[in-house]
Amino acid sequence: MVTSRKERDAQVPAEATAAMAAPRSVEALRELAVRIGRGDGGVSLGGKAHGVLAKLVERPEEVAVRTITELAAGLGVNASTLTRLATRLGYAGFVDFQNVFRDGLAERHRHFYSQQAERLVAGASARAPGRAEAPAAEVQTVVQLARESINNVEGFLAQLSAVDLRGAAKLLGEAPRVRIHGLRQFSTLAGFLVYGLGMIRADVGLLDPHGLGAAEGLAQLQRGDVVVVASVEPYTRSVAQVAQAAAAAGLTVIAITDTRASPLVPPARHAFFVPHGSSFFSNSMGAYLVFCEGLLNLVATRLGKRALQALARRERFITGLRIEAD
Repeated sequence: MVTSRKERDAQVPAEATAAMAAPRSVEALRELAVRIGRGDGGVSLGGKAHGVLAKLVERPEEVAVRTITELAAGLGVNASTLTRLATRLGYAGFVDFQNVFRDGLAERHRHFYSQQAERLVAGASARAPGRAEAPAAEVQTVVQLARESINNVEGFLAQLSAVDLRGAAKLLGEAPRVRIHGLRQFSTLAGFLVYGLGMIRADVGLLDPHGLGAAEGLAQLQRGDVVVVASVEPYTRSVAQVAQAAAAAGLTVIAITDTRASPLVPPARHAFFVPHGSSFFSNSMGAYLVFCEGLLNLVATRLGKRALQALARRERFITGLRIEAD
């Protein structure tokens, strides 16, 4: 009997489910999302389903407390999409999948749900029209952006991996050469990383500082060197291509991005996920700067005396050239 492509695809989840055990922790789900993106997760998901999974594991509080209908609406998909995703991953249904998030948060805080509800109610009250003594519109605009940045910081803190932080700090401190690559808005973040890392170690720079092309920059590097790439949705295609080319050449890639469905994740040895949702007219950068400051501090701590010596040497040049105003 000849089966249609749709019928064949429908048979795959059952086979995959029988062959895999559904992850029982949020961290295990996050690792699975990364492996699926790299093609070695043991289960195949389409691009859309993988993107949904990546977004779910980055917002564990929401998944734990919201209904399937609310989550689906927030993600712009049908509730049935979430049910199919859960069963494809090996769960009995969406409730079984959601219990992983609920159990994880219950361990972190006994009273999480009531506190989360209080925050949601307080946020709704603050936005209610006609609220007495509301701040001026100009002040409220800044306050709103600041609160959204705080939420983004909390979002990346909730999914930080000590293993990845330790590994990235070691690489950034000990690799012979480090190059940073980010374009458009993320060229600013790349410059910040170059400046900060260059304060505590030598041979750090932008991958393409003179506009000669990324190929020229990659050609100057050798196996054991590190390339840090940064991009978020809508992703810059060339940055993803640089990450892939660097990994293929034996260079070590570290990615700073937004979700586990990012094209920067598969080629990366270590990937860090920072939300950027806000009312800012472009991607919000506040949480990214906070994350990079933390990463730079870890590198400085690892370098120890070498970092202090590099800073002291820098200060001698600053003093000798009288760069800073008296």
